[in-house]
Amino acid sequence: MTAMTATAAPTRARSGGALTGTGTLLRFMLRRDRIRLPVWLIAISIFVPYFFSAFEQLFPTQADLAQMASFTTGPMLGLLGGPGYGLDPEQLNFFTFFTGLYLLYILLAAALMNILLVSRHTRVEEQTGRAELVRANVVGAHAPLAATTIVAVAANLVLAVLVLAGLRAYDAPMAGAVAVAAGTGAFGLVFAGVSIAAVQISEYSRTSSAIAGGILGGAFVLRAAGDMIGEHGSALSWITPFAWSQQTRAFVDERWWPLGISVLVSVVLIVTGFVLSTRRDVGAGLRATRRGRSGAPAWLSSPLALAWRLHRGSVRGWAIGLVAGGLVYGATTQPVADSFSGEDNAVVELWAGGAEDIIAGYLNMMVVLMVITTGVFVVLAAGKVRAEESDGRAAPVLATAVSRPAWLAGHVLTIAVAAVVLLLLSGAGIGLAAAVGTGDWSMLSQSLIASLAYSPALLVILGVAAAGYGLHPRLLTLASVLLAFGGFAAVFGEMLQLPDWALAISPWQHTASYPLESVTAAPLLVQGLVALVLAALGIWAFGRRDLRSA
Repeated sequence: MTAMTATAAPTRARSGGALTGTGTLLRFMLRRDRIRLPVWLIAISIFVPYFFSAFEQLFPTQADLAQMASFTTGPMLGLLGGPGYGLDPEQLNFFTFFTGLYLLYILLAAALMNILLVSRHTRVEEQTGRAELVRANVVGAHAPLAATTIVAVAANLVLAVLVLAGLRAYDAPMAGAVAVAAGTGAFGLVFAGVSIAAVQISEYSRTSSAIAGGILGGAFVLRAAGDMIGEHGSALSWITPFAWSQQTRAFVDERWWPLGISVLVSVVLIVTGFVLSTRRDVGAGLRATRRGRSGAPAWLSSPLALAWRLHRGSVRGWAIGLVAGGLVYGATTQPVADSFSGEDNAVVELWAGGAEDIIAGYLNMMVVLMVITTGVFVVLAAGKVRAEESDGRAAPVLATAVSRPAWLAGHVLTIAVAAVVLLLLSGAGIGLAAAVGTGDWSMLSQSLIASLAYSPALLVILGVAAAGYGLHPRLLTLASVLLAFGGFAAVFGEMLQLPDWALAISPWQHTASYPLESVTAAPLLVQGLVALVLAALGIWAFGRRDLRSA
């Protein structure tokens, strides 16, 4: 008797094309993000009613608003806000003031939301192995990326609607409100596309996020330089996505074609991401990971050496970026001084205490911006430590003779030294460019001293990160919250007249504004002691809790 068997056609072949299963994955992603994504959207959009409520309290009359608007004149507007349409006395109102100075930071938040969203649903899924399990079912090759793209597009549409609703709630003109809302959504979509392309390059989520974040940071620096060297921006501004959203002239004379650039670039980037995804295997990247050496010198056997090996790539990239940014900001010192020469207005008084100290005030402001930027490095580096634990790479190391306190202490010490060196490098870039531009070489030493003076405050951020991570990995976000609030307070705290207790939360609020003020040892020692105690608490707590995996 002969038995005959027929081989069934593969399920995938019967199921359809490369987008099979997109709807199911879309529902799954939305369920996973049912808390995280609404929190992002509400946290960003709520700034619109917050700012307008604050404006009504702080600037009850047009004269009050006009006096504060003098802060947004000249190169400082380009640095802190953008091209600044509608800030002249004839057109100035709450809406043009908001768009000229604060829209920039809503755009930044929208970009970060999209970078993290795309990375979480693509590269993180592959890195943890969940994507391979999903693709073992009836799922098309492009379905995960297609579902991620739909989620990103939907998130940006919802964000645009929320921003529009917030503006209309304060009786903003419809055309200008639509321009602001559409610009916000389009900007977020551009960086969703950037991240979709970036996640194809490296097999590690932190590297792909760093690539997208680096593009965002580079665009911000170029935008600042471009907006500072020309009224209402320059050609340099237009090569960045910021200009495509800010150059709509919202609430002044709306023009819509710049948003077309954002949409076109987004589509190109997303299509590029899909094409690149077909040129790599699941879990791999276009850039292959280099194989390590078969042997290693004895000095690499310590936890400190391991920590340096893990962080050195990002330290190198941040060093290049911070030095470049410092040189750009320092090169604008003389133009800023010339623009405020002989003036006595709100910006001069608020920023430097008088026209004679405008350069000193500018240098201090630039150093503070670099402190905040270096704080981002600290938070991201601490996140890399958490990834070592959640991805299961820390467990094999800790199974050897390496103790938990020694492992975490190696990372904390490496990040601390790297952060101080990066801050000094950025200060050197600011001082060197400022000295070349003005001919005053004392600015180099002033910038270095100011950077060094802010180092203890920067280490407080690291201490909070270490303490939060040591107690529980989720508490690591406390450092991000402190950094975000500290940055907001440093740039806008005095202008918005935040109460003293709120300003005191910012770590660098307790540091002397050198070279405007003399540096004293006591505050620096206290900040250093606080950072040390927090780091010690985190190292101690980490040695007594369980390891956690993703």
